[in-house]
Amino acid sequence: MENTITQAVKSIKEQLNGGNAYGEKVTLVAATKTQGAEAINEAIAAGVDAVAENKPQEFRDKNDLLLPCPRHFIGHLQTNKVKYLVGKVELFHSCDRDDLALEIARLSVKNNVISNVLLQINIGNEETKGGYDYEDAKETFFRVSKIEGLCVKGFMAMLPDTDDETLLRSLVRKMRALFDWGKAQSPQVEFLSVGMSGDYQLCVEEGSNMVRIGSTIFGARNYQNA
Repeated sequence: MENTITQAVKSIKEQLNGGNAYGEKVTLVAATKTQGAEAINEAIAAGVDAVAENKPQEFRDKNDLLLPCPRHFIGHLQTNKVKYLVGKVELFHSCDRDDLALEIARLSVKNNVISNVLLQINIGNEETKGGYDYEDAKETFFRVSKIEGLCVKGFMAMLPDTDDETLLRSLVRKMRALFDWGKAQSPQVEFLSVGMSGDYQLCVEEGSNMVRIGSTIFGARNYQNA
């Protein structure tokens, strides 16, 4: 009998199989915070498209124990921890400020690699969340795109914790409009990362093509392991 992680991944993949509202493939990123290597490897074997940590130390501790699978980073990142990730992470979802972008770029140039980043947008204007202001997103895109060592692959957002579905859908639509604008500026732009366990289906319906799912795959987190 398949265990619950495998079942969960297959169920989500089935839901995403038809693509998003724009007919684009939806990339399933397993958010692996606090999970052990065995559980993560099970999700990889079950078919997730990428695995993502949100703490550099957890990334460092687990990376060599995991099966082949694209590695992403989705958490808030301090500049002094970038050195653990550059050259090993295929996509940084949470490029949320210029000093971080510059440090990722500096170490990328030093290591002769190009780092793929998503610009994190604070779509709900929440004081508790990082990210660039939506109003500044286009200017930010042009500025960061010019930095040597970086490749801006699209945008990321975390939606507010609310049951107001009308609001959530309107925010995803704003992000989709920004993403479509970005695609018109650069052929490198391909990802709109919006949606987590509680809201990913809504986000896909409104045009997200990358979702970051943790608890729906792995169950409730055990923070004693964090």
